[in-house]
Amino acid sequence: MTTLRDTSEAVLRRFSQSTTMTLLCVVVVGYMALGIASSGSFLEGSSLRTFLQYLATPIVIGLAQMVALCVGQLNLAVGALGGFTACLMGVLMADHGVPAFVAVLTGVATATLIGLVTGVFIVATRINGFIVTLGTMTVLLGAQYRLSGTRTIDGYSAALRDLGRSAPLNIPLVFLTGLAAAALLAGFMYRTVPGRRLLAAGGNPLAARLSGISTDRQIVVAHTLSALLVGIAAALATASLPGVNRSVGGDWLLPSFAAPIIGGVALTGGSVAVLGTVLAAFVMRLIDTTRAQFSLDPSWVNFLIGLVVLGTVVGGRIHQTHLEKKGRTPALSTTAGGTP
Repeated sequence: MTTLRDTSEAVLRRFSQSTTMTLLCVVVVGYMALGIASSGSFLEGSSLRTFLQYLATPIVIGLAQMVALCVGQLNLAVGALGGFTACLMGVLMADHGVPAFVAVLTGVATATLIGLVTGVFIVATRINGFIVTLGTMTVLLGAQYRLSGTRTIDGYSAALRDLGRSAPLNIPLVFLTGLAAAALLAGFMYRTVPGRRLLAAGGNPLAARLSGISTDRQIVVAHTLSALLVGIAAALATASLPGVNRSVGGDWLLPSFAAPIIGGVALTGGSVAVLGTVLAAFVMRLIDTTRAQFSLDPSWVNFLIGLVVLGTVVGGRIHQTHLEKKGRTPALSTTAGGTP
């Protein structure tokens, strides 16, 4: 009994000192402050519904980038892949009369296949993932323009639109879908052997290979899973937006990196922070909502988020250097905070 109590106290103490706890406090304080500043209108049901509806996509794209980061890779094609997939779904429904379920399934499957091909290409050619995903991004931007041109595709399934607007108890279904994706990913990364292999391959590739884990296979799996999540984000965006065009996904890249980095994920790989990434997406959505509430210049949002990301990276580097000077090597973290 004493051992169990000591363990619980240690877990709570560690959580209270984690990045996740800090982000949770920022979310609560920020939300209440915004509610007070808006004279209570932000706390009303319609405002809450709108806030959560457009939070689903940032959560999922942050998770998609987090999966790539956990094996030490970068996925610069997140926005382009999401935009291409959304336009593909819209064209299938509006121009070819494909049922919504089939169009969404086709779009998600196509995105997943592109991720698989990207991972295989990185492993086969030994070209840095940064370069490969940069090339993939360029190709997909062209494909997205080819699909949509200069028009906005808005004549797709009414059932999908209704799903995007559905919000029982003012909690949008698209937001619940994003949380469900986060919960499933957390279970996969924390509780399954394939998830542990991803973390092992990203944390120490040499030790992973000596243990019989194929690091090449984990890179392919990471890019495939990352693309699957991007496909889900594209489906959520298509359901939420009044229409899709070539601008969809154009502003996804920075948030996709900001959420996991602020949430506590190491750029060097070997760690994940699902809850931290979700809370960081909340923080960025609060910043964007504050900008809209007070009619601030939109450029300040990207400036502030970029500043926070740089500060987080620099702070993590200083902390790592401090530990190295003390002769201690930070252990890999797979806790909710995810801070190595």
